[in-house]
Amino acid sequence: MTTIATINNKGINTMVINNAAAARMKVIAHRTGDITIAAAKAMQIELLKTKMTNGVAHFAFQKKDGSIREAFGTIQSNIASAKTNGNGISRECYNTTAFFDVEKGEWRCFRWETLLWVA
Repeated sequence: MTTIATINNKGINTMVINNAAAARMKVIAHRTGDITIAAAKAMQIELLKTKMTNGVAHFAFQKKDGSIREAFGTIQSNIASAKTNGNGISRECYNTTAFFDVEKGEWRCFRWETLLWVA
């Protein structure tokens, strides 16, 4: 676990996050230049991954062309296993999160800093 403390005009805020979220937060902060946005998005990704592990999650992210993509995705093996070969490098190594799009029936991914919301 990683503890992050920030100081603002209201005092010190402390947040305890796991190492994966801390790594995501560092990448997002580098890409956006804002540690507050990075912390919020890293926590959203943790929530999203938990929801996708347990079923199908509804979320949105901004695509490279600027359009908003609303998706229903999962990482549950019993749903996505037919389209998983188990070879290759994890999308996490590319600072993205992969998900099986249940509407398209294919794997997709998004850059961490582009996540907009998780329902």
